[in-house]
Amino acid sequence: MITTTALDPQTGSVFGQMQAMEHENLVFCQDGPTGLKAIIAVHNTNLGPALGGCRIWHYDNEAAAVTDALRLSRGMTYKNSIAGLNLGGGKAVIISEQGQVRDEAFFRRFGRFVNDLGGKYITAEDVGISTNEIAIITQETKHVSGKPESMGGGGDPSPITAYTVYLGMKASAKKVWGTDSLAGKRVAVQGVGHVGQNLLGYLQKEGAVLFVSDYYQERAEAIGAQFGATVVGLDEIYDLEIDIYAPCALGATLNDDTIARLHCSVIAGAANNQLKDEVRHGYMLKDRGIVYAPDFLINCGGVINVYHEIHGYNRANVMTDVERIYDYTYKILTLAEQDGISTHEAAMNLARHRVMTGTPIGL
Repeated sequence: MITTTALDPQTGSVFGQMQAMEHENLVFCQDGPTGLKAIIAVHNTNLGPALGGCRIWHYDNEAAAVTDALRLSRGMTYKNSIAGLNLGGGKAVIISEQGQVRDEAFFRRFGRFVNDLGGKYITAEDVGISTNEIAIITQETKHVSGKPESMGGGGDPSPITAYTVYLGMKASAKKVWGTDSLAGKRVAVQGVGHVGQNLLGYLQKEGAVLFVSDYYQERAEAIGAQFGATVVGLDEIYDLEIDIYAPCALGATLNDDTIARLHCSVIAGAANNQLKDEVRHGYMLKDRGIVYAPDFLINCGGVINVYHEIHGYNRANVMTDVERIYDYTYKILTLAEQDGISTHEAAMNLARHRVMTGTPIGL
């Protein structure tokens, strides 16, 4: 069953929340036989069909799942825009529940829900989804990207996402220190999933001094040993004396509490929606003299990868587009400095203009 109405106890109205964030569609999907509960949010399709990954996560309540889908899909609109892609923004979340069996039938049912939207939303992988699940979803819909290489796809997009984060980090370093070398820089990576691990690989090769933190302590210990990184606690990471903070887990880690505690010069990470409040916290970082590489700009490698898959995958073409993120980042940081605004606002202004007019970014 698909419905399009529900009440959000945080605002009293889902439509009010959608209107405030300028969304087009919010679709609720549930299937009794498989236990699937999913939410698909389509934010904006001015530039093309809405593309964004599907995330499986345990939420405290359904309202939190709605908010996550809305925030993530909105972020995808501007990520796709600033990357120069002819795509709108969308996102799907699947609510994880205790004892849930996520088998082939489960993911095929999700694929049928995606297919019901007729191409307005293109799904891909995100937290909790791998190329294995994507392969199953493709049995029910063609509106999916991030397929395994054996199926002609680009495979796991995590390495490409990590690479654009790395490029954005180097561009930020050049802005702050006059060189993009990360040798000897103290870098704290929060979250060592697929993207975080790939990012650590790039940083290790450059000779950075590494610190890691992760919700799963055993994973943090294993990854720390693999990359020669010091493992720190989930809360301890905000008090480290470091050069660069790289949030690569969930969003909203940049907030009133943490920004006041940070001892770093650069923030450049892969997590989506890092600023709990885009305006206030963007300017708090500016006022503290911390250079923030906008998350939706530097973590766009994965979506560039899956976009190319839609049009016939060619890795060389992907890397040509990906390499531009270094210059984009440096130019946006410079633009923000010249205009006296936060780096997030500078990036958003460019992304919004393209969404509204369809014209190139022009960097």
